Amino acid sequence: MSLSSKKPVPIAQSDPRSPITEAYRTIRTNLQFASAVDDIKVVLLTSALPSEGKTSTVSNTAVVTAEAGKKVLLIDADMRKPQIHQRFQISNLRGLSTVLIREGALGDCIVPSDTEGLFLLPSGPIPPNPSELLASKRFAELIQECREQFDLIFIDSPPVLSVSDALILTRSSDGVVFVLDAQATNRKLAQKAVASLQQIQAKLLGVVLNRVKNEPGNSYYYYHYYSSGNSASV
Repeated sequence: MSLSSKKPVPIAQSDPRSPITEAYRTIRTNLQFASAVDDIKVVLLTSALPSEGKTSTVSNTAVVTAEAGKKVLLIDADMRKPQIHQRFQISNLRGLSTVLIREGALGDCIVPSDTEGLFLLPSGPIPPNPSELLASKRFAELIQECREQFDLIFIDSPPVLSVSDALILTRSSDGVVFVLDAQATNRKLAQKAVASLQQIQAKLLGVVLNRVKNEPGNSYYYYHYYSSGNSASV
């Protein structure tokens, strides 16, 4: 059992009435509008660099989406530095990597969360070749199998500029949500990351701007969704 008390549980679970949780519901609503227009079912969340809030964003958005009555699957595809199992306090002994190397069935590795309707596929043991596994035919088959079982699938991806995994994952995704830290993200690096996504014609659904200062002297975690069609201005 690989667990950690250092990673907080999703605030959408611990404090469903907080302003932050309500902001995640706004993200959910925008995604619902996008899904209605373009039939989006698999959503990839990524960032330019680590520690910009993508895992918090994808975890909480998955929670509030399930609470809206959807059957949701959250996949931890960051097989280098997985965090989903820590956020939801579940075992990481079996998961995505287990399925991809055919040492376990998908149904045996998906686990329910404490939120009704939300299911989790943790990363599983860290493999020596994450990029190759994510680019494999088996991964594409896995996503297709999940499409048939769930209303919406969220994928937590490594950052775009750290490794190639995020760009590989766009092949199996219907759209990408890009997470930025308003207080830390370097503008040029963010532009470089978005350009990389656009170069491979990834469908960029929008940007979540994290940790915006709401007013002078009062800084807290705040998330806002900017709908931008196929591109985003950073």
